[in-house]
Amino acid sequence: MSLDGFLHAVWSDFWGLSRCSDDYGGYDALYRKGRITEAGCWAHVRRHFYDVNQGAPSPVAQTALLRIHELYEIEAEIKDDPPEQKMLARQQRAAPLLESFWTWLNDTRAQVAPKSAIAKAIGYALKRWKALTLYLQEGHLGIDNNPVERALRGVAIGRKNFLFAGNDAGGERAAAFYTLIETCKLNGVEPFANLCDVLEKLPTWPNKRLHELLPWNWKIQQ
Repeated sequence: MSLDGFLHAVWSDFWGLSRCSDDYGGYDALYRKGRITEAGCWAHVRRHFYDVNQGAPSPVAQTALLRIHELYEIEAEIKDDPPEQKMLARQQRAAPLLESFWTWLNDTRAQVAPKSAIAKAIGYALKRWKALTLYLQEGHLGIDNNPVERALRGVAIGRKNFLFAGNDAGGERAAAFYTLIETCKLNGVEPFANLCDVLEKLPTWPNKRLHELLPWNWKIQQ
């Protein structure tokens, strides 16, 4: 197995089912291919209402923020539960709140000025509702993409040090390595130790056992 083949496999596995993301337009092409299911980020929805309320106290925005806070309270209580239990708790407790929130958003949108900031905040949520409620059905998903943004903070801070990747292939290789390193961190694996071991094994490692080298499986073997 070549390094390129392994990086491609890791990248494919990382982008397997669904990823909680913001509204960055660059993701649209990935969703159209059908390999990735969009999962919306409630932190971004909250931010829109928060900004409205910061500009001028808004009872509508405050109500929306309270409703979103209730969803996060549930997540705080179940954060250490396994995915199956999270999914069950979300369906039992969060689903009714979301159904009520959906109705409230639609009713409220009809009562505010169409081009106002609060109308845009409401529209942002309603337009992405299917993606925002996917986490009810997927226990492994988070309610927002804050962990991903925290993981990318190191890339953003150091980007001026590696502004040029050389070419598109270099950029793709760098992205794959970032994926590997941050996935190691999220799984409690020391990245340098993992990469040293994996790169040593790759030349003679059988393709059908490639999944064993992925960070979460590698950790178990160690």
